[in-house]
Amino acid sequence: MHFLKLGGIKNFIGMSGEMVALFCVFEKVVLGMAALRFLSSSVEFTAALLMLHYNNVETAFKINSLLALVGPLVMISVTSLGLVGLAGKMSLPGMVSVVMGVALIFIGINKL
Repeated sequence: MHFLKLGGIKNFIGMSGEMVALFCVFEKVVLGMAALRFLSSSVEFTAALLMLHYNNVETAFKINSLLALVGPLVMISVTSLGLVGLAGKMSLPGMVSVVMGVALIFIGINKL
């Protein structure tokens, strides 16, 4: 078996000559952002299962209202990680524009 590195993916050639992917190389910030989104989706999926389990409108409504807290927290966390990752690559006006854009999203949501 020997290893190759092609486009950020480490591959190895197996015994029968086929190429098999082993690991993908991700940036730490991107991995953190994806991990938060996976955690968020797990919470949402669990909530959906709980709604089905309890089979009660009032309980489902309570579970849904708890999810209303999770969404914005995950969005803020993922955006913050993205800004940290872009800190050295973006100018200050660009960074301020992104932060103001996120603030406008939350202002718009609160006006509904």
